[in-house]
Amino acid sequence: MFIEEVMELVELKPLRDSLVGLPGVNGLSTEQRKRLTIAVELVANPSIIFMDEPTSGLDARAAAIVMRTVRNTVNTGRTVVCTIHQPSIDIFEAFDELFLLKRGGEEIYVGPLGRNSSELIQYFEAVPGAPKIKDGYNPATWMLEVTTMAQEEALGVDFAQLYKNSELYRRNKALIKDVSVPPPGSTDLYFPTQYSQPFSTQCMACLWKQHLSYWRNPPYTAMRFFFTLIVALLLGSIFWQLGSKRFKQQDLLNSMGALYSATMLLGVQNSTSVMPVVSIERTVFYRERAAGCTQLCHMHLDRYSLKYLTSSFKL
Repeated sequence: MFIEEVMELVELKPLRDSLVGLPGVNGLSTEQRKRLTIAVELVANPSIIFMDEPTSGLDARAAAIVMRTVRNTVNTGRTVVCTIHQPSIDIFEAFDELFLLKRGGEEIYVGPLGRNSSELIQYFEAVPGAPKIKDGYNPATWMLEVTTMAQEEALGVDFAQLYKNSELYRRNKALIKDVSVPPPGSTDLYFPTQYSQPFSTQCMACLWKQHLSYWRNPPYTAMRFFFTLIVALLLGSIFWQLGSKRFKQQDLLNSMGALYSATMLLGVQNSTSVMPVVSIERTVFYRERAAGCTQLCHMHLDRYSLKYLTSSFKL
């Protein structure tokens, strides 16, 4: 039920049995991959999610779909913190609060946006000499134009110092102080094991995933069967009834040479043919390993793969 809710939340149900594929080659589009990434992280049921420019590389329609997914995630009670690059008015106003930094990493605004960015606009328009926003103008663009270093010099103000002297800053500090004190009777989080599932369950999940990975790659599997059959016919014809000749030392050496040839041909061919498959899955493995998962890579989108994915997430 939880997996169904996640897929409904990020609007992935129409893509239930779709292969993820390779970026720019086949499979899901860039926007669909971003939503899949969000879904994978939601499987761990986190209370806070960090995103780094989720709309980068997307057109207006795709960016709107991704941000709708982000907004749906927030509506479930989770906190989403993300950086945004050149947002449109609709995307910018989808956020509840803004953390604005000037060059050098100093805070110049930390607070709510308000309806139609009213609170942000009211804060900066209250600065003496600051230009007023025009009707229909993007608040995100206006905000960056007002707070440039050139504007600071023209207005003779330091926006970082202005924020530190504001009532908004004092309210934020008071809020931080209140939430930094643990409630009476509370204890620190403690987990007896590093992973939520035992090693046997994780191993079965990885074997299940690897089986599906090869099953959904018919060209690779068919080529291995074909090459093995050709090598069997070739070596069988060359060394026909070689095993029945066991009377001389040379006969034994011939048998050993036949075994060596068969092992080398099949071994080298299988090793070289599996390298492209491993190179693709290695990227996914590195990503999931960095996220605290086991060696479970998900290359197919359905409720069963997401089901097994939950068993290997780190607590």
